[in-house]
Amino acid sequence: MKARIGLVLVSFLFPVSLSAQLGSRPTNDGGGWLFLDSADIPATKHNVNHEAVFKKYVNGHNVSVLKAIDNVQAHAMDGGGYFIGIKATPTESPIGYDLKLFDKKLLEPPRTTSYCSGSTYGVFIEALNLILPNGAAKLSAERLESLRMQEPDGSRREDQIKFWGKWNDDGWGSQYALVQYSEMGDEIPPERARPGDFMNISWVRGAGHSVVFLGWFLKNGQLGMAYWSSQKSTNGFGDVALCPLSNVKSVKIVRLTHPEKIFEFDVQRSVNRAIPGEKVVPPAR
Repeated sequence: MKARIGLVLVSFLFPVSLSAQLGSRPTNDGGGWLFLDSADIPATKHNVNHEAVFKKYVNGHNVSVLKAIDNVQAHAMDGGGYFIGIKATPTESPIGYDLKLFDKKLLEPPRTTSYCSGSTYGVFIEALNLILPNGAAKLSAERLESLRMQEPDGSRREDQIKFWGKWNDDGWGSQYALVQYSEMGDEIPPERARPGDFMNISWVRGAGHSVVFLGWFLKNGQLGMAYWSSQKSTNGFGDVALCPLSNVKSVKIVRLTHPEKIFEFDVQRSVNRAIPGEKVVPPAR
């Protein structure tokens, strides 16, 4: 039985045609906490089963995000390696393969390794490839350039610069990029988080992490969360089941709701970086 509070979970067992229609819509939720079955809490670091395991909890674009995780993970089934080093030679690589949007390259990776925001950006891009398969002709040159992860000469694109620079920024990068800059996403409070939402974590120790949320769970009466990202503990791409959440200071969660705005966002739009995170407060039981 699924542990859940304030939510009646509905199974989406629709005919193929209706499922396809739902897949082209934003994901909805019941407004309350949803907890994973114990069997669905990640027990291995590396797998390509995210769509198969977690799609029963969601509908809409989040299913494409889950499939996109599998597509990214498939490029490095051992994780591919985790590395950060702006001043290293060669420099760090956000993601370790030739990531493309609509068959248009976004970088020439200087390494085969990755780091957290690069991996989640890769999932975002691969989700767009699934949701908007005929998007190549609609994407303007200036928006493609904003989405690139390197400067035209192959050098590092700095934080806060254009789309990727906002996603890769310290703090709440996916919120800056998806909610404010491009208006492609909506901010979601912790109790409404669903598998396939993007999350930034602020740790108590002061650093941050960019992840794709997979679900809340309860273990020995304590709240935990599962997520996918690139981190040292998984040698790059991989799943983490974190419990308890005592090292989590605050979070910011964003859901992809308007992917079509990839064709119309204002490349000159600025963002407000002085926004607070949200505490994860366990539900009363």
